Amino acid sequence: MSMTDPIADMLTRIRNANQANHTEVEMPASRMKAGIAKLLLEQGYISGFESKAGEHGELLVIGLKYGRNRERVISGIKRVSKPGRRIYARKDRLPKVLGGLGTAIISTSRGLVTSVEAQRLGLGGEVICFIW
Repeated sequence: MSMTDPIADMLTRIRNANQANHTEVEMPASRMKAGIAKLLLEQGYISGFESKAGEHGELLVIGLKYGRNRERVISGIKRVSKPGRRIYARKDRLPKVLGGLGTAIISTSRGLVTSVEAQRLGLGGEVICFIW
């Protein structure tokens, strides 16, 4: 996986920090990453996120969430559409993650939304990632 893709880098950092039971993970900030973090928070996958000034620009700090016995809330996270191969979904063919147990994040003309929200709005778009 090439690290020229900032979204793949973000997802990898979250996946690695989650595997290592870290409480939070830092990464360079961008509007797209903040949008993804906002959706992860709304869906209950993370405990919170904030933007703070770092040495080389803005940093996005994401607080990871665990269950009562330190069981992981995020069991998997996967980049779908990549810079080399973009994956789009029409409004009538939106993806389901684990039969509806997971979440698909889709970039639409109205911004980043979950596949459930895209269905409600009647929108298709680029499938950014799956999380379950």
